[in-house]
Amino acid sequence: MMEKETTGATEQTRFDVVIIGAGMGGIYGTYRFSRQGLSVLCLESAEGVGGVWHLNRYPGARVDIESTEYCYWFSRELFREWKWSERFAAQPELERYMNHVVDRFDLRKHMRFNHTVVAAQRLARDNLWQVDTENGKRFTCRFLVTAMGNLTAPRKPDFPGLENFKGEWVQTSRWPKRPVAIKGRRIGVIGTGASGVQVIPELAKEARHLTVFQRSPNYVVPPQNRPLDPAEIEALVKDFERNRHEAFTVSRISKLARGPITQYTSEEVQRLLEEQWSVHGAHGMSILFQNSQIDWGINQVISEFVRNKIRAIVKDPVTAEKLCPYKHGVGNRRLGVCTGYYETYNRDNVSLVDIHNDPIVGITETGIQTQSGHHELDLIVFSIGFRSFTGTLIDANIQNEHGKGITEHWKPGWKTMLGFMTSGFPNLFMAAGTGGIGFSANAFPVNEQQMDWIGDCIAHMDRNGHKTIEADPAAEAAWGKVVADIANRRLQMTRKLRDRNVHVDPETGERFCMTFMGGLGAYTEHCDKSAANGYEGFILR
Repeated sequence: MMEKETTGATEQTRFDVVIIGAGMGGIYGTYRFSRQGLSVLCLESAEGVGGVWHLNRYPGARVDIESTEYCYWFSRELFREWKWSERFAAQPELERYMNHVVDRFDLRKHMRFNHTVVAAQRLARDNLWQVDTENGKRFTCRFLVTAMGNLTAPRKPDFPGLENFKGEWVQTSRWPKRPVAIKGRRIGVIGTGASGVQVIPELAKEARHLTVFQRSPNYVVPPQNRPLDPAEIEALVKDFERNRHEAFTVSRISKLARGPITQYTSEEVQRLLEEQWSVHGAHGMSILFQNSQIDWGINQVISEFVRNKIRAIVKDPVTAEKLCPYKHGVGNRRLGVCTGYYETYNRDNVSLVDIHNDPIVGITETGIQTQSGHHELDLIVFSIGFRSFTGTLIDANIQNEHGKGITEHWKPGWKTMLGFMTSGFPNLFMAAGTGGIGFSANAFPVNEQQMDWIGDCIAHMDRNGHKTIEADPAAEAAWGKVVADIANRRLQMTRKLRDRNVHVDPETGERFCMTFMGGLGAYTEHCDKSAANGYEGFILR
């Protein structure tokens, strides 16, 4: 284990492991690595823990995966003692939960807040990573672990004239802690992705008028949220080990999946779709029938069901048609999950602008100018998403010993082994990294699986006297083919749909899938096989 080194007073600056990010993965990584006897420092740019659930505090922010799945499973006692109030927890409860975990396991002493990493440089001679923060602090470590999340680096609003707007503007991805006045204001929302569809109904309740600027419509399914009975948690605790195993292999959503659609009559298909919509809700709609994310015809049966729901809910047929997606199907892009989204467009104080056909020309002093007219606004809410996957790596400016950054190394496409490591960057681990499991219905278990694998790998290295580990270039190429072979069967790739899991090289037009889309169970098997074979696919020295 690394010796303690101090500067001036007694502040430790050298560690076995430095983790970037105190979100879901960073919290568990801090727990796991410190419990195995490593010196750990977790650097967080925000003023508190929680990652996305600390920063995304917009009205209506809520998890779209069941609370009892979207939680840690490493402690039976923790699972039992935290009483979730709802089937789908809201942002304040999720943030309280993660603070509870940090304090219960005394992890805060390993964390530094308001420490934004601006550079990380590999020092080959010393076999260390040097990490610099915006506030002038410098730390070194044997192993650098990124846990910044795939949806953390916000897209900056890039609309001409924004600097001239005399009203107020905010982003869902960085909603301010201060109160934002809503009541009686003329509000414009740009974007109808996962965050946009949640914030729109909440703003509409108090706004004088709400104008939604929609580039492309999204499918939105009600979560069928409800209070959670403590007995439901106790039932999970009673058979904790089996339920934990299932959480790490198959999500509760997938248990609702049926067989091939050809097994059912058209009446039975409609009945099952209605049951999913009105009883179960949420993401299960995406995978209700086998091959629905591979076969466009099957997918369109589900998609037309949702489009018919939109037409039935939204009273104005012109608005309803604008809200109906046609270019992609249910589940081909992340599904919106929200109560009352389509009903919001029946309100007298809500209007919809289709900026695909009536694009935004610019922002004026008093509102938004589209091609066809001007919209007077007091507040603009940008819900324009994130620079997913690579944005946080670019911002952290991680460079190898030759001064080469990761994204430069990855041109024209990403190169990783299991998403954990990339060649040429020794002792750099990326939790939920590009080419790894990424987005998953097993969202929280992913964090434990990733950090456990990294922790076991470091322990293996220390036992066997290895100083460095990095991905084998040949193994990277083979793993990239595994990821591509699975992705290329899916509609995101076959129909060339716009999806944040898919990166299109701006120079060549080549499409790369950013994540392993075979499920957490299959992904874990690949990881376990590598570990069992002495970390096959990696070069240890």
